[in-house]
Amino acid sequence: MKGDDIAERLLDFGAAVIRFSTRLPRKPWGRHIASQLVRCATSGGANYDEARRAESRRDFAHKVQIAAKEMGESIYWLRLVQRAGLVEDDMRALVREAAELTSILAASAKTAKAPRRSL
Repeated sequence: MKGDDIAERLLDFGAAVIRFSTRLPRKPWGRHIASQLVRCATSGGANYDEARRAESRRDFAHKVQIAAKEMGESIYWLRLVQRAGLVEDDMRALVREAAELTSILAASAKTAKAPRRSL
């Protein structure tokens, strides 16, 4: 089905972030960051999955835009963890994947919003 590759990447990203979040400190601020990060990282995939069942192009574009925003928020939380030095892991791969997914989803929304060309 069209979009399966992106759906799988979003699912893999969400799973990777869940695993990563277990390495955050078990302090109140660590639990807060982990919760926020897991919510947005998994929400991107859920919103994209919902977009694939959209009732119209407009509905699809809106839901894909939400998925892109969630991926953008994931980047923020990952960068915050990195900037604060909360884990020793190299997080570049997670940040890069979130950025790529954000770009793909934003481009998909833009394409869906564009007027259809007739042949």
